[in-house]
Amino acid sequence: MDHLDTTQLIKSASQGDEAAANKVLTVLYGELRRVAVAAMRGERADHTLQATALVHEAYMRVMKTEGQPEWEGRDHFVRFAARAMRNVLVDHARARGAAKRGSGKKPAPLDSVLLFFERQEIDMVELNDALERLFEIDEELARLIELRFFAGLTIEETAGVMEVSTPTIERRWRVARQWLHDELK
Repeated sequence: MDHLDTTQLIKSASQGDEAAANKVLTVLYGELRRVAVAAMRGERADHTLQATALVHEAYMRVMKTEGQPEWEGRDHFVRFAARAMRNVLVDHARARGAAKRGSGKKPAPLDSVLLFFERQEIDMVELNDALERLFEIDEELARLIELRFFAGLTIEETAGVMEVSTPTIERRWRVARQWLHDELK
């Protein structure tokens, strides 16, 4: 299915067409699974949630969102799904943290896409809280972090999704990494 057909299918799904909504998952499953695998890289090895389950849980959240937006196309839908995956992972981390308060276990290392932090260990809930603060300050910068970390997009892919130049994303990425470093000390 080409990009235009997928865009029309996504628009139909956002307008309540259940058949289109079911087909969106089929058409975009590979891409959504790639996003889920990238998001899961930052999780511990014994994580009980698998990439396939993450795709399905996020997809259900996206499709059941009250007042869901009319998606502009494939990239907009994938961004929305990446955010849903982030929320699923954070909810899972919060539930795990509530169950294991005081266990002394350190969080899993962050995904390799955040090379700046690869030697540090970052708690998923802390990362989410920092991103929520950043959304209030600079929504574009927060989306950049979300796309790079949770969706696992490259600099070039992120530039395409955000509809800006690659050098702009490279500059903003440096700012984002520094902001995260300062926030998560």
